[in-house]
Formats: sequence, C-alpha cells, structure tokens
Amino acid sequence: MINVYLHKETIVEIEKPNPIKRLLTKKRQLNRTIWGDLGLFILLLGFGFFSAYPLIMTVSNSFKPLDELFLFPPKLLPRNITFGNFKDLFELIGNSWVPFSRYFFNTIFITVLGTAGHVLFASMCAYPLAKYKFPGKTLFFSLVVYSLMFTPHVTSIPNYIIITKLGLIDTFLAVVLPAIASSLGLYLMKQFMEQIPDELIESAKIDGASEYRIYLQIVMPLVKPAWVTLIILLFQRLWTSTGGSFIFSEEKKPLSYALIQIAQGSVERAGTIAAVAFIMMIVPVTFFIISQSKILETFTTSGMK
Repeated sequence: MINVYLHKETIVEIEKPNPIKRLLTKKRQLNRTIWGDLGLFILLLGFGFFSAYPLIMTVSNSFKPLDELFLFPPKLLPRNITFGNFKDLFELIGNSWVPFSRYFFNTIFITVLGTAGHVLFASMCAYPLAKYKFPGKTLFFSLVVYSLMFTPHVTSIPNYIIITKLGLIDTFLAVVLPAIASSLGLYLMKQFMEQIPDELIESAKIDGASEYRIYLQIVMPLVKPAWVTLIILLFQRLWTSTGGSFIFSEEKKPLSYALIQIAQGSVERAGTIAAVAFIMMIVPVTFFIISQSKILETFTTSGMK
C-alpha cells in the first residue's frame, strides 16, 4: 500500500512497511551463537598453525643442539636451547679466504640496485600503458601478460645467451638486469595506475605540471602499495640469489652462496645448515610482515590471485 500526501505543489509517496518482506529480510541475516564463533575461531587457528608450522620449525631447529636435530619424531620446540650453531657458522665464515663483509656487500649491492631499478623502470613503463593511448598498446600489454606464464627455469637459457652476448658474464649486472626486466612489476603497476582518475592528471596538466612532475609527485605517491609490494617481492628474490651460472669469481659471490657452501659438508654441520636457513629466512619474512597490508591491497586491486 502506498499513501500519497499533497503538500502545496509537492507530491510525496510513502511506502508502508511490508511485514512479510521484513520477515524474509530478517531470516537472511547472519545469526551465529557464541559457540559458533568459538568453533570458527578454533578452525581458523588450526589452519593458521598449520601454515606457520614450517616457519616455527625452521626457527626452532636453529637453536637445537645436534642430538635433538635427529630425533624422530621431531620435536617442535628445543629442550636445551643453544647458540652453538650460529657460533660454528661465524667461525666457518671467518676462516674463509674471502671476508664475510665482502659477501654481505655483494648481496646488498645486487639487492638494492636490482630492486630500485625494477621499481623505476616498471613504473615508468606502466604509466603510459595505463594513461595514454598509442598504436600497439594492447599487443604490448598482452605480451607482458603472456610472459607471466613462463617460469624462470624456462627462460634461463635465453637469459644466459643474452647476458653472454652483452659480455656481462661474471658481473653483478648479469643478476641485476634480468631482475629489472621482470614483467610482474610492470603488470602490477599498470593495473594499479588504472585506478587513478584521469581528471586528476588532466587538472595537473592544466596547472602547468610536466609529465615527470605528474609521475613523481602525483602518480607514484598514489600507487605506493604497488611499489612497496614490488620492493618486498624482488628483495626476497635477490636476497636469496646465489649468482647461478652468471657469477664465477669467489669475491663476487653473494652471501647466500657463501652460506650454502659453508653449510654443505658432513652430518656434523646439520646445526650450521639450520642456522643458515634461519638467517636467509628472517630478513624477507620480517619485510613481509611489516608490509603485508600493502601486498594484499595490491593483489586485490590488480586482480592477482
């Protein structure tokens, strides 16, 4: 039923509440008891512990003495906490003919240069793809999307051939250049930049801002979650890089290679291996925990699953 009220020249229609419609709406509302909430919490807690179990086990093994590392079934927490594994690791590193500081510098240099270069070039390429129209734009972006289907193992031989032709074998650029040219960053940045209103860029142009100023002062601050995500993902990849088949000189090897070589040996180095796994894991995991909200926001906006 609809009542019509006339007030001067204005007609106002007021719909009466329908009791049947209100009843159906009420039935569709979620009504969960406290026991249901408690059961759901316990279920999610179990899944969370199952996901975090490898991480907890890695941290725990690094503080276990040698006799506890070979217990079966393995214990989650150490009975006798020891720092001997880290002590043995640092002693082995100190006895190598290449200083530990050199390995550390190589890793920092490769990680910082590759990460900064990738974020810079990916964002600069994504900006015109997201906000301008030019011939071949659709084809170019389709090639970028298709390239995401290929794993690094598939492209390892073409990468090696290209690096060899460029004469970059046994240099830091042999590891940095493939990281800079990764297509994942371009895809993420382009999808995120498409969310920026075109009116905002047009108003900046009317005010006399140049393209570089729009890119640096307007676009990049608005897509901060995207390039923070790229920093985290690429940092983790380069931090654990061993140089592969590109770097042969011992003084140019990264830290991960040195730690793996030191850990390889007899059964007596099982504790050292656990300490190496903890050191190589703690830095990327810490970065991810700090910036996980930005990563989730980027994947949600870009459509990544």
